[in-house]
Amino acid sequence: MSSKHDVVVIGGGISGLSAAKLLVESGLNVVVLEARDRVGGRTFTTRNKYVKYVDLGGAYVGPTQNRILRLAKEFGVENYKVNEDQRLIHHVKGKSYPFRGAFPPVWNPFAFLDYNNLWRTMDLMGKEIPKEAPWSAPHAEEWDKMTMKDLIEKLCWTESAKKFATLFVNVNVTSEPHEVSALWFLWYVKQCGGTTRIFSTTNGGQERKFVGGSSQISERMMDHLQGRVKLESPVIRIDQSGDTVIVETLNHEIYEAKYVISAIPPALLLKIHFDPELPPLRNQLINRVPMGSVIKCMVYYNEPFWRKNDYCGTMVIEDEDAAIGLTLDDTKPDGTVAAIMGFILARKSRRLASLTKDERKTKICELYSKVLGSEEALYPVHYEEKNWCEEQYSGGCYTSYFPPGIMTQYGRVLRQPVGRIYFAGTETATEWSGYMEGAVQAGERAAREILCNMGKITANEIWAPEPPSVDVPALPITTTFWERNLPSVPGLLTLAGVSTILSSAAVVGVFAYKKGLLVRS
Repeated sequence: MSSKHDVVVIGGGISGLSAAKLLVESGLNVVVLEARDRVGGRTFTTRNKYVKYVDLGGAYVGPTQNRILRLAKEFGVENYKVNEDQRLIHHVKGKSYPFRGAFPPVWNPFAFLDYNNLWRTMDLMGKEIPKEAPWSAPHAEEWDKMTMKDLIEKLCWTESAKKFATLFVNVNVTSEPHEVSALWFLWYVKQCGGTTRIFSTTNGGQERKFVGGSSQISERMMDHLQGRVKLESPVIRIDQSGDTVIVETLNHEIYEAKYVISAIPPALLLKIHFDPELPPLRNQLINRVPMGSVIKCMVYYNEPFWRKNDYCGTMVIEDEDAAIGLTLDDTKPDGTVAAIMGFILARKSRRLASLTKDERKTKICELYSKVLGSEEALYPVHYEEKNWCEEQYSGGCYTSYFPPGIMTQYGRVLRQPVGRIYFAGTETATEWSGYMEGAVQAGERAAREILCNMGKITANEIWAPEPPSVDVPALPITTTFWERNLPSVPGLLTLAGVSTILSSAAVVGVFAYKKGLLVRS
């Protein structure tokens, strides 16, 4: 016996629930099928007496992420700023250097030119890539054949810039430079607003978190959907060979619908049997887009002791032996439940997966003690972690990545409907793809595609623009005259001719010193 609906949504994460919410508010009969025993997908708030609440999955939100902010506001979920009042730390070659601002400053004049050229060039290359169709960029073929490792080698002359660029890739897409297409990564950074916006806490992607945790948004959407969400219902079969679409779950419940929205990571479609078979490019695409690898770790202390030394809790750690690449303060906004959040990223998450939870905790505390120069880091009161690589209904986190060659060959089918199946999920977004914001954009866009197909809205209403958030205004990202015009290292060598290199380097050094860009060790 099957139940009949206008739309079956597969996946009860933010994307699937946003799609269902819009459709229900448009008067349609919708059911959401979620494989897990909870909603939220790659967001996961756990609650206990030690932590009150903690986000072990997607957590951060910031300016320009207007859809998720609108949704949170609608459901009464407030946000707060991640602490960045004190100094950040850049830990490199075994030493900790305090700094302020989005990126660590650089003392070596050649390295300074190298870093400046790296960020500038990545942003300039990104400007050439259309957000909604990266495969149609003028240099798409060329850039898609390159890995980010190739591009970093090509752009960077100094070891320090190469190492930092590697960490930049690790932090943003939880994968290695040699694994990802340069075209895809440059697109990814561009559609998040550029190198500074994606990496920054203040005025960037990590500026805020939700009071009470991000899962609340999904939980409140589920309540709003009044019984339309079915948990523990993994979909195993989609049959659109007849007049309606038949969707079957693992526990053999049958749902009949006019349309289906798939709001799960592309690779998870491999768990579903299709009749008729998926078209060739879609069938191969889902075999070719793996998920990133990350373990999210929270260490709890009696008090935020790092603040006594004028540190905010942000640590940017460049050390092959260090478990963690980036940390942020995770203390509650009222100053209670002191904690540091750290990411074990990409290669390191694989390397450390075989350790026990306690062994990982010990490694992390020893690292924090070294970086913060504090004994107190060795004495945590609690520890929480989540290895997203073991989640069978996510496959990893934060998002799918595109290896070289995939975007230009298969990218154009990413959002293309297959018969009556439409595609949501943060991977299909064109703004903040990979984030909660992208999940909302994708869910609402897929819902509008169906509404358009039903004749309820026009085609030019599908990609509805989102008004800027009043509560979380975005400041523009600006660059200085020098950042735009200083030469690259090879440019300097060409300009100067070998005989005057040293005097040029001195000029750059004096400039950097006056600008406060030099760190005195």
